[in-house]
Amino acid sequence: MFTGFTQKTIDFMWSIRLNNNKIWFDEHKDEFKENFQTPMKELGLDVFAQLNKNFGKRGFVHKLSRIYKDARRVRDGCPYRDYLWFSIEKPSDDEEESSGVLTFWFDLNPEGWSYGLGYYAAKAITMEELRAAIDKNPKKIEKLIDLLKNQDEFRLEGPEYARQKQAPTVKTQEWYNKKSFSLIHYGQLGAELFEQEFVNRLVNGFSFLMPFYDYFAEAGKEIK
Repeated sequence: MFTGFTQKTIDFMWSIRLNNNKIWFDEHKDEFKENFQTPMKELGLDVFAQLNKNFGKRGFVHKLSRIYKDARRVRDGCPYRDYLWFSIEKPSDDEEESSGVLTFWFDLNPEGWSYGLGYYAAKAITMEELRAAIDKNPKKIEKLIDLLKNQDEFRLEGPEYARQKQAPTVKTQEWYNKKSFSLIHYGQLGAELFEQEFVNRLVNGFSFLMPFYDYFAEAGKEIK
């Protein structure tokens, strides 16, 4: 059960950023497991259990990131991450394609934390299907756009096409021109992270985003 991160969690993230090498990590591996990996795993599993209870028919799985970088991507001489994240998503048959999977996530890094829903890098066909769904029934996503507008927890982010694509309505234009997207909240390091109640913060946020997940997950199916 998640009981909160601690100041030792924050200290470890900064320490590994400043001492990103195997000798240092091997000497502090127990600290990593106790102060960072374990509470992150407990947080993810507690949030996953609650979402699975409320939205279990969607077939989600829980994933926890590794602190070890993929050796093929170590270009800066630093073999370890100074951050961790967990994700809640539909299982993918191909781990190499995971960046194109619609995902709920939470990440914690030395500067702060974030959580939300989106793609790391949506496939072009995914966004083509979204635009086709908007063309077919713009009012459906406009209801979600209004829902997003009337709150201040999450905001829409994502790269856009330089040559603007023309949406069917003014309200859908911002979504229509995205190459990929995230609905994201950025948080500051502070006492909230140290409390068990932080589980509820994430569960409530992900629950708010569930109608968005359902819409995007079904967008491609509706136009076929």
